[in-house]
Amino acid sequence: MKTNLIMGFDFGTKKIGVAIGQMVTATATPLSIIRVEKGVPNWCMLEKLISQWKPERLVVGLPLNMDDSHSNMSRRALKFSSELENRFGIAVSNVDERLSTFEARQLYKNGRTESSQEELDDKVAALILESWLRDRI
Repeated sequence: MKTNLIMGFDFGTKKIGVAIGQMVTATATPLSIIRVEKGVPNWCMLEKLISQWKPERLVVGLPLNMDDSHSNMSRRALKFSSELENRFGIAVSNVDERLSTFEARQLYKNGRTESSQEELDDKVAALILESWLRDRI
């Protein structure tokens, strides 16, 4: 049974933002921020979210350089994508996420201090996911 739910990720070496979205409206909602310890994602928390929401696809932001070349972070994001697909058996797509953190800061900066802006990872994941969803319409 198709759920039309898609789960998006903003991969980072300290935190991974998670969002859930759906194909019908091409919208996404911030869901959670998963901590990364010593470079290892909290796979138990990721499994819990995936089991709870049962997405039919996963989308991971790919932090490319401005000249479209891969960076160390984009290689890590691709490794994370591969691990997600291997662990959960769900197809994973990657989407260019350049400037998504900047966009999230612009959207959510009202009333925020510089120090509180660090918790935007789930909102960035939602923007990444909405970008992927819009490309499917």
